[in-house]
Order: sequence, then structure tokens, then C-alpha cells
Amino acid sequence: MDIYQKITNFYHATKNEKTIIGRSTFGRNIYAVKIGEGEPTGIAQYAIHGREFITATLALAHYKKGLPKGSCWIVPLANPDGCLLSEIGLASVEDETERTKLFALNKDSRDFSLWKANGRGVDLNVNFDAKWGKGVKNTRLAGSENYIGAAPFSETESRALKKFTQRIKPSYTVSYHTKGEEIYWQFLQPEKAKLRDRALAEIIARATGYSIVSLSGSVGGYKDWCIQEFGIPSFTIEAGADMFTHPLKEESIENILTKNENVLYDLSMAIWEMER
Repeated sequence: MDIYQKITNFYHATKNEKTIIGRSTFGRNIYAVKIGEGEPTGIAQYAIHGREFITATLALAHYKKGLPKGSCWIVPLANPDGCLLSEIGLASVEDETERTKLFALNKDSRDFSLWKANGRGVDLNVNFDAKWGKGVKNTRLAGSENYIGAAPFSETESRALKKFTQRIKPSYTVSYHTKGEEIYWQFLQPEKAKLRDRALAEIIARATGYSIVSLSGSVGGYKDWCIQEFGIPSFTIEAGADMFTHPLKEESIENILTKNENVLYDLSMAIWEMER
């Protein structure tokens, strides 16, 4: 069973509050499921990069764990087309014209295992309007990774996350990626917010054993946009040890689950205490 079918089955089976926040380039649903009740409310999104689809399995573990206080919307598969390209290749694309385009974007290779982008060759995590196009590795050419798109929010998937976030107005967000065991938390915050967010990053570090990274050459991501637009604590967590290779396989999941299963639980409690 591929990862999209796994998440689709989960979505249909859950009795929790749920919604479809949008659709991908190729028309696949982008699902969101709510855990917990009340405030504070968070958003946790996973697998916005194709080859990082293993993080969708972590989303299911977070759903099962639940929260002690407040609620969180879980978006297990933010980039379904890219994830399926990485997992099963061009067989996931029905339209022959689109297959031909993608084959060319992938430098005439049928090996899409390292593909990060969506179905149009846009890296969704550099497509948000937060210093868009200013990243160290940004490119202006479509392909497997780092292409910023024609404009901020040019992609249906990034627009879906934007609109959903604007509707929910979360108190915090968490974005799960692989790999490296690092926590990113900073994006031009004023000093007071920086102190708050650093303290919350330390809670995540204690839960995971991961390193806190203050600055990054990457911009235009979901975390960056959430900090800029809402002034809320937002985190990117790179799950999985560097010894694993992309795309991370099932043998890495125990390592990821063990270190990350308490992150949303601990973070929601800490933010609830802050907002009391």
C-alpha cells in the first residue's frame, strides 16, 4: 500500500474532526485531522518534501498519542504527488503528457527516489512569501529540489496550507522533515518572541535529543511564513539520524518515533501554560 492510500484510509477511518484543506497538482486530497480540544490550537504538517514521506507515519503516531491540553490539526501528507513520485515513481502519474514533463525535469531519469518537489517541479517549502527567492540554495529552474516557483504561493499545495492556516489562526506550528536531528526555530523575530521561541525549542530538544539550530540559509518555508505573518512560535524539525539515507525507509521509523512521539504532547502543554 502506498503512503497516499495509507493516509486516505486513516482519514476515512477516524471519527475525529477532519477536513480536506485542498488538492494537489494532480488532484489528490490534502487531508487534515484534529486531535485534542480547545485552545491553544496548533498545526503540524508533514511530508511537504516528496522524499520525506516517512514523516507521514510519524503523523499517525502523534494522532494516536493525543494531547494533554488544547488541540492540533495534523496534516500528514502536505505534498501527496511528490511523495508518490519518490515512493513509486512515474507510475503514480496518470497523464502521459505530465509523465513526459516530469521525466525531463528529472534529467531524463526514471529514478525519482530523491525527488523533493511537487508534481510541477516546485519545492513547496521555498514557495511561501517570506523572503521568497532569497535562500542560499534557491533556483529559478524547475526540478527535483530548490525551485522557488513562478511566484510566492504559485502552487495549489502551498496555497492550501496558507488558507488553512489563516482560517485556523494557530498558536504554534510544527513542520516535520528528514533528516539530521535538528530543530529550526528562528526567522527575524523581535527579541521578546525570540526568547519565547528559544525556550520552546529547548522543550523540543529535551523531548528528542536533537540539536537546536539558530540560523539557516533557507527561507521561504512554511515555518518562516508563520513566524512572519502571525508572530507565533513555529518550528521545523529534521527527524532521523544522518546515518539514514534518503528516502528514509521503514528501518528508520523506530528511531524517529522513539525520539519524536512526545513532541506535540510536550509542546502543547508548554504553550497552554504560557497562555494561561
